[in-house]
Amino acid sequence: MDSILYQPGWRVIDQSTLGPAFEAKQSFAIDDALCYSVGSGESSCAARTWVHHDTIILGIQDTKLPHLKEGLDYLTSQGYHYVVRNSGGLAVVLDEGVLNISLIFPEKNHRISIDQGYAAMVSFSEKMLEAYHLTIEAREITGSYCPGRYDLSVDGKKFAGISQRRLRHGVAVQIYLCVDGSGSQRAALIKEFYKRSLQDEKTTFEYPVIQPETMASLSELTGKPLDVGKMMMHFYQTLQSISHVMPSQLTLEEVKRFEESYKRMVDRNEKAFRF
Repeated sequence: MDSILYQPGWRVIDQSTLGPAFEAKQSFAIDDALCYSVGSGESSCAARTWVHHDTIILGIQDTKLPHLKEGLDYLTSQGYHYVVRNSGGLAVVLDEGVLNISLIFPEKNHRISIDQGYAAMVSFSEKMLEAYHLTIEAREITGSYCPGRYDLSVDGKKFAGISQRRLRHGVAVQIYLCVDGSGSQRAALIKEFYKRSLQDEKTTFEYPVIQPETMASLSELTGKPLDVGKMMMHFYQTLQSISHVMPSQLTLEEVKRFEESYKRMVDRNEKAFRF
């Protein structure tokens, strides 16, 4: 496994069972608060797990779509909330079958390159999924939503995407794992969102041309009845195999920073969706 994963201890904040009331704006603000405390040395490395129900996470470029309101109206009609994130990337689907993991590292004393951050999450994910004997590739999957160099796939079907957020000497490497449900149905939703938001208009930014068949869930790929609960078991086993694990909650200082970051997220979203 990647060497930066071997830390003296991992502090674990499990938010995978908070339910539909837990919103994505809170998640991004929590990771920012943790970046600050891990980066400053106030906290050991942190691993956070989280699940959001029926939510579309948009990237900054998505907010520049020429007919964005029509696309957002479609998402609402399908029962989805939407949030614009505070980092790069494009639209992704989160629901109760998608497990998100953030690994938060300090780089105050030793710089962590972008590729090193991605490689650590790839290594961690491969270890988590060892029991299923999958041949996992880390490469861009053309036709998937939010394509990137570190898409995780099996036989050309993407089941996970990785992003990073860097703040105050803290590095949050985040992955979404499509555990169960239909990968192609999730992709079809985003395909329709782009169709309605673009309406065949030419744009300077090239949005992905989505082919739903390029995406699948781990349950579909393994042929096994997986769910987030089972994946959480693999998550804990993997973390415990490399270090001491400490279940945790946000400290009072982190709660204060969360509140500040959350307000910035709310303001960002209000500005982005002001029509």
